[in-house]
Amino acid sequence: MQCPECGSTHIRKNGKRRGKQNHICVACSRQFIEHYDPPKGYSNEFKQECLKMYVNGSGFRAIERVKGVHHTTVIDWVAQVSERLPDSYAPDTIPQVGELDELETFVGSKKNKIWLWTAVDYFKAGILGWVIGDHSSETFKPLWNLVKLWKCFFYVTDGNPVYPKFIPQGDQIVSKTYMIRVEGENTRLRHYLARLHRKTLCYSKSVEMLKHSVRLLLHYLKFGDVPVPA
Repeated sequence: MQCPECGSTHIRKNGKRRGKQNHICVACSRQFIEHYDPPKGYSNEFKQECLKMYVNGSGFRAIERVKGVHHTTVIDWVAQVSERLPDSYAPDTIPQVGELDELETFVGSKKNKIWLWTAVDYFKAGILGWVIGDHSSETFKPLWNLVKLWKCFFYVTDGNPVYPKFIPQGDQIVSKTYMIRVEGENTRLRHYLARLHRKTLCYSKSVEMLKHSVRLLLHYLKFGDVPVPA
């Protein structure tokens, strides 16, 4: 046996460390164990399984109970993946009719309401743009800056007084009847993310984590898979 530090063979036993024989080098006093366990880690397949559970309705602690991985580790994986993803994906064709709506949720406590504003193509599935914030014009403005580039013939919305401040007069249709697409997409968000369920013990503790979650889910819904965490 040789010392990993100086290469000396003058080695003595020096008690045990975590149930394994510990050694000490007489020459340089370096302590070491002859055989170390291989480093623990999770395979890419395992990480992806956990993330797929997350975007299919399981909360972090539910994943912990089923897979045996600490919930904070899964939280880190979601954040790592989300930081590499775009907020939205450009439409294959420019929408002719846009739909806009807001999904209400909360962060921290049910008293702290927050809204997820979404924009979709009336004729095609998929959320094309979104923002998270309060119910004000300032929150909606960045989403409108994206949507106005479509130059749609019409924009279908509910009666929120924010929309007429941005949508040109004559281009807005206020009708819940014709908001089937956007309300359907918002329902999908509630279905797939446990933190958005109407009655659940899961909730967002930060706006940033909510954004990470939406970003990952939209990627999953578009491509049917999740990226591998770093």
